[in-house]
Amino acid sequence: MTTNQSIGIIDIGSNTVRLSVYQLTENGAYRVLDQGRWPARLSQRMDPQGRMPDQAVEELAEVLQHFLRICDKHEVQSIRAVATAAIRQAVNREQLIKRLFDLTGLKIEILSGEDEARIGSRAMLNSLSPSDCFVVDIGGGSTEVTLIKNRRVVSAVSFPIGCVNTSARFALGNGPVPPAVLMDIQFEVSKLLSQENWIAKHPDLPLIGLGGTVRALAKLHQRENDYPFTLLHGYEMSNLDLRLILNRLANISVEQIRKLPGLSKDRGDVIVPGLAILLGVTLQMKSDRLVVCGAGLRDGLFFETCLPQFQPSSQDSLLEESIRNLNALYPVAPVSHLNQVRKLAISLFDQLSSAQQLPDYSRRLLDTAARLFRIGAVIDFNDSADHTFYILLHTHWNGLTHREIVLTAAIASYRGANTLKRKLAPYRSMLEEGDIEAVAKLGSILQLAAALDRSESQAITELELSIAANKLNITAHADHPLPVEHMEVDTISKEIKKNWGITPQLSVRLK
Repeated sequence: MTTNQSIGIIDIGSNTVRLSVYQLTENGAYRVLDQGRWPARLSQRMDPQGRMPDQAVEELAEVLQHFLRICDKHEVQSIRAVATAAIRQAVNREQLIKRLFDLTGLKIEILSGEDEARIGSRAMLNSLSPSDCFVVDIGGGSTEVTLIKNRRVVSAVSFPIGCVNTSARFALGNGPVPPAVLMDIQFEVSKLLSQENWIAKHPDLPLIGLGGTVRALAKLHQRENDYPFTLLHGYEMSNLDLRLILNRLANISVEQIRKLPGLSKDRGDVIVPGLAILLGVTLQMKSDRLVVCGAGLRDGLFFETCLPQFQPSSQDSLLEESIRNLNALYPVAPVSHLNQVRKLAISLFDQLSSAQQLPDYSRRLLDTAARLFRIGAVIDFNDSADHTFYILLHTHWNGLTHREIVLTAAIASYRGANTLKRKLAPYRSMLEEGDIEAVAKLGSILQLAAALDRSESQAITELELSIAANKLNITAHADHPLPVEHMEVDTISKEIKKNWGITPQLSVRLK
């Protein structure tokens, strides 16, 4: 697929029909431009013979036509539409696919359960970094389980049990769900999973959760614990967290669930069966930790369709791609300048850090921040540091934990100790002892590195440092004199002294 275009991805799920419009630019940047969703509940609308009624097909066609209008507004060049469990399981699936084509002009692929598992796993592997894990995707009409070993799909299976058809099968109404029913759902899950011998052979692997049920669980858990960072992707919970929330929701009515802040009202009657399925999966796998993946089937389809070559092999490659994509989306600084600041920052760190006790993350996060510290200028050069902090906290990028994202944003936007404390105050519960002091040291190093290329000429080829009498003597091997850099170093000298206890002085050795 060529670049500089938009593509629409439509996922006709058993519970929800969703649209994502992606933009892929000439310089290789990509992002989501628009989204749409409709709570279809297709699994609930099957008649006793397993047929999708004409009325449901007509309503679905109206939604798809609405999505097509959204795609037209974005001048989408191509659309990929897929259908999952509900349509896959319908006895009249061929007729309804043809009817939908006649009404909308959309060619709809019916994904097999194995395809669904593979594509969802592709989304996870392109956005999270575990080497070995299970992936579970709980939909409205099916649950996919995938085993990942050495970042490759080893085994995958789809089970015909989801939050919507489970609600119908166990005749769950609007009241509380008895513990005996929860046990019956978990027993059903255990019975299905035990048919696949490979699942039980890999106990204690981390479990990566995809889909609306897992995201709803994470939102509830974050709110209940006053978690200050609203990002769901990469959020972690324990098996006990899942069990406690399930028991609490099962003891109240659907109407009460729908009033919970952060939870979509249309998920109120299916969240309990979805969580019961999830708990059954975790128990069968003996997993005590659940990691939320914010990417899903539509993202996997986008990568498969538009970026088939992108298959990161490690956390570092995920991070590198995210940094590249952010700089391609917001090209506000010359790459040559960013590379020079990065080189100088790492040189300063390597020569200064040996006498300091800094956290293990220091070099990696400084290296990351050095390539993103100018990104806020895309909003406005004035107050660009504050804009940088906001963008790095609120844009979607991969390869770092939530805490590391906060720390990197603080390093990249550092402008002094008082400002730093103000920025980090809402996130104190996420930080560990020594984080604020480390950020101040790393942020001031980044300030110094940026000052050493303030003219953006990349004149410095090498730095030599020596410390004597509380002076940091910086000898810069350069192609030409550095009058602007001299002034900039003098301007930030007090900040370096405050954090490192030494005052920088720049001298130039011309080549």
